[in-house]
Amino acid sequence: MIRTQIQLSKEQATLLKKISREKHISIAEIIRRSLDPLIKNEISHMKEKRRKAQKAAGKFRSGLKDLSTRHDDYLSEAFIR
Repeated sequence: MIRTQIQLSKEQATLLKKISREKHISIAEIIRRSLDPLIKNEISHMKEKRRKAQKAAGKFRSGLKDLSTRHDDYLSEAFIR
């Protein structure tokens, strides 16, 4: 385990202490259990975004023959406009 420090609002701390007493588990364990679904959801979301990006790759045409070698130049020009 890695030790970390977080700041909670007074209300959050009070409610966590109450849950901790009622469930007989530490506040740290409550936080770890709460984070697991969040992390799993975020990883799933990132994988879905990557899948969509890979699916879209190659579906569009720029009409530029040298896009793969000059992409940075074209991107810079686009931002200047």
